[in-house]
Amino acid sequence: MTHAHAATPLGDYSGLNRDGVFVFKGINYALADRFQPSELETTAWSDLRDATVYGPQCLQVPGIMEQLLGESTQPMAEECLTLNVFTADTSARKPVLVWIHGGAFTNGAGSVPWYDGSNLVRSGDIVVVTINYRLGALGFRGRDNAGLSDQVNALKWVRNNIASFGGDPSQVTIMGESAGGASVISLMACPHADGLYSGAIAMSPSIPQLRSSERGDEALSELLAAAGADHPDDLISLPADALLKAQGDMLSSTDESLTAFAPTTDGNWLPGDPSALTASNPIPLVIGTTRDEMHLFTAFDPRYTEIDEEAARTTFERHFASSEAYDVYRDHRPGSTPPQLVSALETDGVFRWPAHRIAEARQQQQHSTHSYWFTFETPVFGGVLGSCHALDIPFALNNLDRKGVELFTGDAPARRHLAASFSNSMTTFMHTRDTGWPQWGPERNTQLLDANTTIGVDVVSDSEPRIRQLWEALDAF
Repeated sequence: MTHAHAATPLGDYSGLNRDGVFVFKGINYALADRFQPSELETTAWSDLRDATVYGPQCLQVPGIMEQLLGESTQPMAEECLTLNVFTADTSARKPVLVWIHGGAFTNGAGSVPWYDGSNLVRSGDIVVVTINYRLGALGFRGRDNAGLSDQVNALKWVRNNIASFGGDPSQVTIMGESAGGASVISLMACPHADGLYSGAIAMSPSIPQLRSSERGDEALSELLAAAGADHPDDLISLPADALLKAQGDMLSSTDESLTAFAPTTDGNWLPGDPSALTASNPIPLVIGTTRDEMHLFTAFDPRYTEIDEEAARTTFERHFASSEAYDVYRDHRPGSTPPQLVSALETDGVFRWPAHRIAEARQQQQHSTHSYWFTFETPVFGGVLGSCHALDIPFALNNLDRKGVELFTGDAPARRHLAASFSNSMTTFMHTRDTGWPQWGPERNTQLLDANTTIGVDVVSDSEPRIRQLWEALDAF
């Protein structure tokens, strides 16, 4: 492994040459005081900076996603605002992907092995950037949107510096999964991000996680109680380990853990409802979900696995005020057990239908929107995970060869076809703003992504219409 060199407007970096892909790790893009919006790094230097080691992860307690994806081995620190660049030609002008990691806004890092950009650089002829941003209480305390300010500053760094790494600052695509997908939605709603990207890909965005200002205030009160503090300023000098403990105690005690920490409507970074603002944003958007998102969290949870049909029917009737809702889901999902049908209900409530609502609203405003539905089922654990949350990440990023991926996806050769098709459609969008399948329109066109998928051919119109009608009726009240 040899070294690579990049000369930026502020100074020079020494990175790694990994079989023709130049990797620059741990580049500081911004500085920040605790709980405050970050400030872009603008200080020039004259020496050669080392960019061969990932920067520290932002403070966190690793969750289930990080354990599945292969946790980053980097230490944690409060000063963590770094990014990583993968490129093959520092003299070119190629489209740029900025990957925003997920992890419920409390976990994750740009250095997670599954997010390595090398394969996309080779197969997609692009430049890849992966970023860290502040998490949990440090990123999203109350109405604070410090973590969102970090993401904006990462994009500003890309605008100012990516040409030095062979990227085109006018052709930047923001992309993320789960909380990363919700971050994409937040950035599309954030006026401070205007002009910093020209395309967006939201994978399984957890849109209901995005908070109202009232929920932000409530969550701040919960955090203060967990920390034994009387005023938000008391948290400024709280030791980091004590703050993490309070955060963990809050997450385990609140009934609203999904919205404990997340981007929040504040009149500034998020001036209004993120879904509505995203619907009005003309930037081309790809948005999609997996069929069985919640199976990742419910398949081994006794609170779900012990649900019988009577309890499942009660859950559906309580949610939709309809005695027929359970049968509608069962008809669309033959062979599913009562626990799996309840999981399907939660999948649609948290992921699928909020995404479809954005696609519908964007179509009405004639904004370019492409939708996908990832239905490939993993055979691991006897197939109980189905097409679960995060399963699509190594396919979209063409990273089936990363350590631990086979333990999640299985090792069937058909995976290769799907990874090539899906990742190629994503990088094609980065080059052309076209995925290769029809846009969402009055027909509600959606690309199916399964083992034998053909892009542009395996497209469904209005998938599961009776389920859609249930949700539309619910929205009408």
